[in-house]
Amino acid sequence: MDYLGIVVALVVAASSIAIHLLSRAKKRQPANLPPGSLGLPVIGQSLGLLRAMRGGDGGSRWIQDRIDKYGPVSKLSLFGTPTVLLAGPAANKFLFFSSALSTRQPRSVQRILGENSILGLHGADHGRVRGALLEFLKPDMLKMYVGRIDAEVRRHVEENWAGRGTVTVLPLMKRLTFDIISALLFGLERGAVRDALAGDFARMVEGMWAVPANLPFTAFSRSLKASGRARRVLAGITREKKARRCQPEHRKAPSRSNDLITCLLGLTDGHGERLLSDEEIVDNAMVALIAGHDTSSILMTFMVRHLANDDATLAAMVQGKWPVASESIVPTCHGCS
Repeated sequence: MDYLGIVVALVVAASSIAIHLLSRAKKRQPANLPPGSLGLPVIGQSLGLLRAMRGGDGGSRWIQDRIDKYGPVSKLSLFGTPTVLLAGPAANKFLFFSSALSTRQPRSVQRILGENSILGLHGADHGRVRGALLEFLKPDMLKMYVGRIDAEVRRHVEENWAGRGTVTVLPLMKRLTFDIISALLFGLERGAVRDALAGDFARMVEGMWAVPANLPFTAFSRSLKASGRARRVLAGITREKKARRCQPEHRKAPSRSNDLITCLLGLTDGHGERLLSDEEIVDNAMVALIAGHDTSSILMTFMVRHLANDDATLAAMVQGKWPVASESIVPTCHGCS
């Protein structure tokens, strides 16, 4: 048989196998799935959503177009995960009040943040980790953080705001938020380690909103590598703090926990056993860093924007009529972009 005949035979065989597999997959598909398409494997509708989110409306038009096309319930695939889009009051009621549903992050997010984070736990494990994290947020604990937050804010203003007529607020607020969270969660002071962690954190966030293709040139691949580096830093901090707790002077006069990792290391159950493992502490410290970053930085950005556009409010704050700041740390804001 000549080469042409072999090629034709292979093409026919491959086509037959493909048709057979597609027909079997079609037969196995349940008949009660909502309308819509899952799109290409792994990619799905992720690229379309990401493009829409970069637009002026944050993706609202993209979502509305799907609702107009398929109705209030439709299926799609986002970030490698089959997804159902629900819209409307009835869907919201079902989502928030149904006991049959449980929150779950896409597999790609779990790979970045860790397998032991509260985002992927359910039942008793979820309650155990949630209770441990809430210990750090008790009112008497929050009082301990005011001085440290104030010190970070004063340093940030003096280095990045004082003497400048115009500032780009959002990037500065993101870095300030990261510095505060790093100090409170990890006890991490200024320096090269915190700067490197800030860069890895930015790459992690970028990968959470990317197609989960682990290829060398993709944002997701860079995010996984950054997550590994950040995890090693936090694991090292955890080991250092655990070793410090075992020192004789600490056992004689234990100090109050002044950061999340130290607090979690000190929690025990009714039998004196540690409530969380080292891996659980690292993974949930990563989640706490992610969870508080964008919300806080965006809120502070809008606050600064309000002050920049409201001379009366800014003047009242600078003159000390508001007890939250003094003239020495509030810059004159000639413009914010």
